Amino acid sequence: MERRRSASDGCIMSALNRISDTLWRRPNLLVLALILPPVLWLGVIYLGSLFALLAQSFFSIDEFSGVIQYELTLKTYGELFRPSNFDIIIRTVVMAVAVTVGAAIIGFPVAFFAARYARGKWKAIFYLGVMMPLWSSYLVKVYSWKLILAKEGILNWFFETLHLSWLLNAYLSIPIIGGNSLSVSATGTFLVFLYVWLPFMILPIQASLERVPHTMLEASGDLGARPYQTFRHVLFPLALPGVIAGSIFTFSLTLGDYIIPQIVGSSRRFIGQAVYAYQGTAGNIPLAAAFAVVPIVLMIVYLWIAKRQGAFDAL
Repeated sequence: MERRRSASDGCIMSALNRISDTLWRRPNLLVLALILPPVLWLGVIYLGSLFALLAQSFFSIDEFSGVIQYELTLKTYGELFRPSNFDIIIRTVVMAVAVTVGAAIIGFPVAFFAARYARGKWKAIFYLGVMMPLWSSYLVKVYSWKLILAKEGILNWFFETLHLSWLLNAYLSIPIIGGNSLSVSATGTFLVFLYVWLPFMILPIQASLERVPHTMLEASGDLGARPYQTFRHVLFPLALPGVIAGSIFTFSLTLGDYIIPQIVGSSRRFIGQAVYAYQGTAGNIPLAAAFAVVPIVLMIVYLWIAKRQGAFDAL
């Protein structure tokens, strides 16, 4: 019995040694063995679900029976151009662009200060301040902002204390962006989006600005350029890849999010809400799939443009 066990152990060790020798002689085979499991997982689970989603979008649903018709057609994509559906797409894209621009305007000065002036413990404090909101629960942040923006929230109390509540009421009375309160308005949705995704804009810009030699800014000033000219012709073009890299995150995350518009937004839907509603309540899976394809197509185009601008060098 002991001889059989020792012989079996010897065979196993011999096989392991042969495998080890083969992998040592062929390092490419070792790399393939390491990446093959995650690639298979990605291909089957992620890409497989995307292809299944794409296939569903080429089907249609019978308007009378509600049964899916498994015949290839572009009818479902044509429904995206109905005024009600096309309005959802435009609203989502406009919000994504607004959040991206707002995050770039706010994030650039913060990133510039961190890249140029923050040293030692102050840089650690900077990273801690930027990253700390990411450590808390996503839903906790959204519901906290809903309380802040509510009529009984601290923001409304602040305006009343300064006797500026009339200004807030006048703003809320504006069509499209207004509402009963900021917690159920397009402005409130924008503010929450901006707060949640802002770190994803600051960090790439800060990484990009740290690569800009300080001597180039000094040389621009020595040649007579004013600060805004240095920013326009030297600093911003060199930091643009970082801005575009950050915009990839803010733009794509805003396009696909449905929780923030559901909790803080108004009755006007976004793409994420449309996908959730059509595949769940309405049972119109082909239309939900067609809506889900829209952000994918937009991001493919956006990533192609970002790659040409060298944005991936700042990631």
